[in-house]
Amino acid sequence: MTSTFPDALRRWVEVQMGKMDNSNRQEATEEMKKVIQQHSVAGDMWTFDWSTLKLQSLEPKSSLKRKFQVEASSSKKGKKALKGSNYALDTEDEIAKAKRARRFEREHEIERQRARNGGVGFRVESEPLFPPYNHSTGQITQGVSDLSLEPGYDPNVIDWDRYTIVGKSNNLFKDYLRLTTEPNPNDIRPLNVLTLTLKELKRIWREKNDYKFINNQFKSLRQDLTVQRIKNEFTVLVYEIHARMALEAGDMVEYNQCQGMLRHLYDLGLPGSFHEFLAYRILSMVHGRNKSEMNLLVGQLTKEQKAVPAVRHALEVSKALTRNNYHAFFHLFASAPNMGGYIMDHFVEEKRVQALMTMCKAYMTLPLSFIEKQLSYDSLSAARASLAAHNAAIFKNPYDADSDKTFDCKAALPCLAASFEEKYRKVGIKGRI
Repeated sequence: MTSTFPDALRRWVEVQMGKMDNSNRQEATEEMKKVIQQHSVAGDMWTFDWSTLKLQSLEPKSSLKRKFQVEASSSKKGKKALKGSNYALDTEDEIAKAKRARRFEREHEIERQRARNGGVGFRVESEPLFPPYNHSTGQITQGVSDLSLEPGYDPNVIDWDRYTIVGKSNNLFKDYLRLTTEPNPNDIRPLNVLTLTLKELKRIWREKNDYKFINNQFKSLRQDLTVQRIKNEFTVLVYEIHARMALEAGDMVEYNQCQGMLRHLYDLGLPGSFHEFLAYRILSMVHGRNKSEMNLLVGQLTKEQKAVPAVRHALEVSKALTRNNYHAFFHLFASAPNMGGYIMDHFVEEKRVQALMTMCKAYMTLPLSFIEKQLSYDSLSAARASLAAHNAAIFKNPYDADSDKTFDCKAALPCLAASFEEKYRKVGIKGRI
């Protein structure tokens, strides 16, 4: 069975390996093996505070440097020498930064390799740093094998794919619970079972439309994918479907979590509905009034991307609001492709109030039917209810039918202004990217 180790231990090993060089690597590695073996036998690998442990082989060998600094500080020549020693320390820092950069570059390359292989773990042909771990006894069964020094192998990067969990559960459904301990493979569903789970969840959504249950199951499904480090086309499909369901249910928090993960998966080169979710991302920035991020994103778009209908529509929405062109905005709202209308629903009412305030400054009265058409209401009753929600349902002929009602612009303007200040002047968006 594939073994797993505490995250704290993994981070500690990475830190120690980053401190090694050719002069102390062998000694430090041997000491690291002994330390891990000792704590495995003691049974406190998961409770020990690894961040406090230091390897003696990586500590300064003598106090000559300190003696040199003390003597140097007592003379002018010493000050120059001390300055030289600081330069040496700066050089060591630069070397350490270069090692970290190589390590992160290697990790990104592993992710890209795994994506190209359909989510299958990319493996460096080398012996593992960690020994096999027996879950039943809680002990290491063998000694730590030597680090590989094969060409192209970076000893500062641990091959975590050797310790990836493979699920064994056949249950289609499982409640989502936040992990607080080491995941148990018997509770994790493998990829073939997760595929069946997704199929059933789609059927349940069509038949019952129970978002509370669906959201719980999708979060559990995503957790099983994350624990097993599965990143392939199926992973993209899961996050895309969950994001669409969240939009339909008005759950922007869950949608933004899915959108953030999809950006990462698309960056790995995995295929999916990239342009659809790029358009959603632009509309979300319009909603959040994130102008700096919007300008940065638009500057990175290619001509081909801007020509995609969904992306072009989202950019037109941004342009219409920038120019205060409410007529164009509500036309775009009525013709939003895919599920862009669900995102626009979150800020269309604010734009209706702003548009009404502008119209009230230009007209004395307006037919309710004109307001319904211009502001893209679904019906006359919906337009009247919206005005009432802002204390602005003021008509010259309030007892006539809705089709004949005349809106009193002059009397309604102060009410609209007060409602706008109260409801929309301060915007808080949960889960905003």
